[in-house]
Amino acid sequence: MPSLLRSIRTVLWGALLALLITGVGQGIWGALVETNLRITPQIPWAVAAMAFFLYLLWQYLGGKWWPHTTSGARRTYLRARPVPARVFAWVMIVGFLSILALSGLWIILFQIVRMPANVLPDISSYPAVTLSLMLVMASLAAPLIEEAGFRGYSQVILERQFKAPTAIMISSTLFALAHLTHGFLWPKLLVYFLAGVVFGLSAYLCKSILPGIVVHIMADATFFTLVWPYDSSRPTIWEEGADVWFWVHCIQASVFTTLAILAFRRLASAAEDSQRQAMGTFT
Repeated sequence: MPSLLRSIRTVLWGALLALLITGVGQGIWGALVETNLRITPQIPWAVAAMAFFLYLLWQYLGGKWWPHTTSGARRTYLRARPVPARVFAWVMIVGFLSILALSGLWIILFQIVRMPANVLPDISSYPAVTLSLMLVMASLAAPLIEEAGFRGYSQVILERQFKAPTAIMISSTLFALAHLTHGFLWPKLLVYFLAGVVFGLSAYLCKSILPGIVVHIMADATFFTLVWPYDSSRPTIWEEGADVWFWVHCIQASVFTTLAILAFRRLASAAEDSQRQAMGTFT
């Protein structure tokens, strides 16, 4: 019973920290964007304000400022450590292949299950420069905040209580549940869960969230521009049958999932070699 209670407390504490970090960060970004577009859409000041906020947040989560007694713990929880170039390169390969696999899976699920598309605001009446800069910041802010919250603070805490696969599964489940704002729909939650596994496993193998942030940025930019805007117009196979593009996306998801798994094996090997070399140098 004490072990069970400790496990429950660990999960709740990890969930609370992840949701607190992401909730505060995304809440501030949302408020800045709404205010900016309502008052002075010609001047994208929200982008600069959010960049400054992210700098302050990142410094604090990484161990800066008061209270100094928690500086070491905060630095450990964030685990924003540099990684060797070879390991970083393999994370990029894994990430690229995973994005192709997950985008294909997302499109397949939208053609199998009728569901509402993710809500994208009507931005056609706003200046192009403002929208472009806000899109760039949105693709930066969410990855920085979510990786710090879920693969940093939350997963590090979970890894201390559970074995790595269990910790990654829990953090990925929390990550999926954090996207319930996109709808309580199992196809969407499945893709978010699998994305969480990709980010979580990469963070565990690298002992750092930095490479995963880059992958997360690429993923958000891909879905924001190439996937989500077209979801509302995708017919289901039950309405119009399975066309050529449906089968193309099935092949896309299958092939790139297989390649991503193989790349993960190479990433694990590269990370292990790097850690072995680091220990040898240290000794």
